[in-house]
Amino acid sequence: MSKYDPLWKYIRQKNCDSLLLSFNLIYDILGFEIDHSFLTYKKELKDDGYYVKKISMKNKTILVERNQENEI
Repeated sequence: MSKYDPLWKYIRQKNCDSLLLSFNLIYDILGFEIDHSFLTYKKELKDDGYYVKKISMKNKTILVERNQENEI
């Protein structure tokens, strides 16, 4: 079980092609701020058919997109 599982569950439930998440929303979902380890954990999203397209430190957002290659 990953410490980011609640975030992955939130993304799956939204079932969107693209999702822009603020750091504040992520904190509300997880109960902690994302840290440098997120760069490693973000690879877990691949199992759910998503990937992190962009992390904006300036805007404090993360853009997640559905991996279109898995769809037929």
